[in-house]
Amino acid sequence: MARKPPRLDAAYSLKTPADSRRLYRDWASTYDDDFAARMDYQMPARIAAVFAASGEGPVLDIGAGTGLVAEKLGALGIGPVDGIDISAEMLQVAAAKGVYRRTLVADLTRTLPIEDRTYRGFVSSGTFTHGHVGPDALDELLRVAVPGAFFALSVHSAVFETAGFDRKLRNLAPMVRDLSIEPVAIYGHGAGGDHATDQALIVSFRRA
Repeated sequence: MARKPPRLDAAYSLKTPADSRRLYRDWASTYDDDFAARMDYQMPARIAAVFAASGEGPVLDIGAGTGLVAEKLGALGIGPVDGIDISAEMLQVAAAKGVYRRTLVADLTRTLPIEDRTYRGFVSSGTFTHGHVGPDALDELLRVAVPGAFFALSVHSAVFETAGFDRKLRNLAPMVRDLSIEPVAIYGHGAGGDHATDQALIVSFRRA
């Protein structure tokens, strides 16, 4: 039987940005093997496929981590892609893959050091989940989006209503069009452990 994914429960229990920095500092060098490969992590490929069908660059990868979504986007011919994450160590792993035009260490719960109307596309896998980034971050993302920019974001199903993502999207209705919400499995058939059957929602829309 597959053993429980290391640190996944810890990741879901994060309380502060400092907690996130510590956890991902310690996980960065083994994240792709310890988590993504062993859990058959499908969200990066699914987000990239949804984005590639309707979006274009330049793209901001939100909570970029080790660059898993950007790798999939590159294989689909989408770029350029910039990555933003709270963990410098995770972005160091991502930068070594050569999948980003540039990377930016920043706290997604605060004002982003990015000019208004900079990006035509936004992707995110695994950032809008337990203990990570809440729906208020969408305000800043819309600020740095050009009109018509396409978003493809995963939101863990368990927090979509409890954390207020549903309410936030309703409140943002004047700034959002073509909203689609699609339920998907986060992990593939090779996953094991308590979270193997976890579900997410792929939330896609355009900035009005």
